Amino acid sequence: MFHYTVETDKSMEEAIKSLETNLKDDKFGVLWQFDIQETLQKKGFDFNQPYQVLEVCNPAEAKRVLSENQLVGYFLPCKIVVYHDKETEKVKIGMPKPTALIEMVNDESLKEFTADIENRLITCIDQSV
Repeated sequence: MFHYTVETDKSMEEAIKSLETNLKDDKFGVLWQFDIQETLQKKGFDFNQPYQVLEVCNPAEAKRVLSENQLVGYFLPCKIVVYHDKETEKVKIGMPKPTALIEMVNDESLKEFTADIENRLITCIDQSV
């Protein structure tokens, strides 16, 4: 599976706040928070599903991996989504797995690095539930 997703009983705001705290504790920062619902509605589209995309980065790790392979920049910063699932009526937190994305670069030397980043982000997500 190319993604990791969990459900939470928290509100969107609570989940995002918790996620930001856990990411910060692991030296990841939220560079940008994109509110898809608000943006689409401003553009005149009827989209009523709360959906946030957080772009997160650990600067030291980004420098390290970009120094080894510049193509990895196509996947940076990492994205974590927080949204209200219409089917389950639950808030979900998820991300594309870095290990799945790195397969597109075809660089065996980066597999261990991306597995570490993926595990750290999964831990942050799990702690935010």
